Amino acid sequence: MLLAIDISNTNIKFGLYNSTTMQRHWVVSTVRQRTTDEYAMVLNDLAHHAGHQLTDIDDIIVSSVVPPLTPVFQELAQRYFGKEAITVDHTMDLGIKYLIDNPWELGSDRIVISLAAHHLYGGPAIIIAFSTATTFDVISAEGDFLGGAIAPGLVISAEALSSAASRLFRVDLTPPRAALGKNTIENMQSGIIF
Repeated sequence: MLLAIDISNTNIKFGLYNSTTMQRHWVVSTVRQRTTDEYAMVLNDLAHHAGHQLTDIDDIIVSSVVPPLTPVFQELAQRYFGKEAITVDHTMDLGIKYLIDNPWELGSDRIVISLAAHHLYGGPAIIIAFSTATTFDVISAEGDFLGGAIAPGLVISAEALSSAASRLFRVDLTPPRAALGKNTIENMQSGIIF
């Protein structure tokens, strides 16, 4: 089985694949202070609870936008699986040309999502991803990465709004009953979500 690990600033997502079919997936909070052993224990518990063993895993691929955690998961692959983790970056031969100034700056999350979008839907395409940041990525008909934009994500936007405006407060990121808010909470939710 393949273990795919997506390390983002907010969450770490684990996907367990048998060929091209996802068998299980889990999401845990990103904690930069956790050690290799702690993440291995978390992963072992999740897999065991789902009826899998770490020994079921043949290969590991890591996509990380949190540089301090990349070596933690590379070490996890070596120590607990005896494997070298495949780490996604712009140097991999994925058949993509990066038609941007500094390809090494491109996050692996954006590489993976662009590749997946082209594989599933073809191109040209604009891919919008909502995470800690909201990214807009443009790929050509051939799947080449042409460029994009990065904006604050929903959580960052909500936190900035409540911390910078004296009379506004933190709200849950749930859709209001209508796009046209009738009170401060609904107005903020509408502005952030819609």
